[in-house]
Amino acid sequence: MYLYTGFSRNSDPMIRTRKLLMLLILQVFTGSLLEAQDLHFSQWFNSPLTTNPANTGFIPDADYRLGANYRNQWSSIMAEPYKTMSVWGDAQVFRDRIQSGWLGVGGVILHDVAGSGSLTTTEIYGSLAYHQMIGYSSLLSIGFNTGWVNKRINNSNLKFPDQFDGSFFDAQMPTSVVIDQPNVNYFDMQVGMNYAYFPDKNKYINVGFSVQHLNQAKESFFQTDPVGFNDRIQPRYIGFINSSFKVNELVIINPMGYYTTQAGSSEAVGGLNVQYNLSGDGDQQLIGGLYYRVAESIIPMVGFVYKNIRLIFTYDITTSSLRQYNNGNGAWEFAVIRPGDYAEYNGNRHESLCPTFKN
Repeated sequence: MYLYTGFSRNSDPMIRTRKLLMLLILQVFTGSLLEAQDLHFSQWFNSPLTTNPANTGFIPDADYRLGANYRNQWSSIMAEPYKTMSVWGDAQVFRDRIQSGWLGVGGVILHDVAGSGSLTTTEIYGSLAYHQMIGYSSLLSIGFNTGWVNKRINNSNLKFPDQFDGSFFDAQMPTSVVIDQPNVNYFDMQVGMNYAYFPDKNKYINVGFSVQHLNQAKESFFQTDPVGFNDRIQPRYIGFINSSFKVNELVIINPMGYYTTQAGSSEAVGGLNVQYNLSGDGDQQLIGGLYYRVAESIIPMVGFVYKNIRLIFTYDITTSSLRQYNNGNGAWEFAVIRPGDYAEYNGNRHESLCPTFKN
C-alpha cells in the first residue's frame, strides 16, 4: 500500500523524486505496522503496564497511580501523523492479607491512528501481578495481562502499486488489491517478571523482562493471505533496567536502559534523568534528562512534579538518514502520572522502596 503523494504534476522533478522516495520509505514503516509492529512510547518508564505486566501494582513510592500518555510522530512530513494515546491505572491490594507481599491489579486502554489509511488500533487490557519481598532488600514480581484488540483501516484513502502511472498515483485507476476485511478483532496476552534490589534508602535497581503476544494471534486484513505471508503476530521481547541513586537532599539521579525486539526489528534506548528538589519536602521537583535511541534519535526530557502530579515531556530529535526529510522533527510525547496513598494506610504504610525527598 502507498500513501497519497501530496504534490502537483507541476512540481519540480527533483522535489517530486525526493518526496516520493521519502513516502516509499515511510510506507515501509506503515507496512511493518500492518505486519504487527507494536505501538510504543519513548517514555517506556512512564507507561509501565505496556512495558511489562509485572509492573502492575509495582509502585515503589505509592499505593496506586493513574496515568495518561500521548505521542505525535512525523507531523512535519505527513498530512496524517501517527498519534498514539493511552490511559491506565494500577493499585496494590491485599497488603494486609499477604505476608511480605501483595497483589497488583490494573488496566490500560490504548488508541493509535497511523497514516493516510487511518490505520486505527484500539487495545483494552486487564493486568494482574504478584509481588513478594525476599528478605528486607529485594522484591520479586511476576504478572500477566490479557485483552481485546481491534484494528481497522480506511482503504478508500489508500493508493496501491498498480495505480502508479510512472510519475503519480491515480486514484481513478482500477486496482487488483482487495482489502476484504478492513476490521479485525482478536485477544492478546503478555507475561513478565521483575526483580528489584534496594540495599538502603539511597539506592534502587530494578530489572525486568516480558514477552508480549504470547498467544500469537492471527492478524490480517485479507481473508486469504498471499502465499508465504505469516499473519500471526510475532512475539515481542522487552528487557529493561531502571535505577535510582540519591546524591543528597537536592538531587536524585535515575539511569536506565531499554531493549525490545520483534520479527527482526529492534530498538535500544538508554539515558538518565535528574530530579531536583525545589521545595525541600519533595512536593515540587524539576526533572531534566537525555536519552538516546540507537542509530535513530536523541530524546531530551523535561518535567515537573507538583505534590502528587508528575508532568513529563520528551521530544525525539531524528539523527538517522530520515533527518534530511523531517529536519530532525521526529516525535513529541507527553505523560501525566498521579500516584497516591490509601487513606486507611496512613501512619502504617510501607516505606518507599526507592530514593525519595520525602521523610
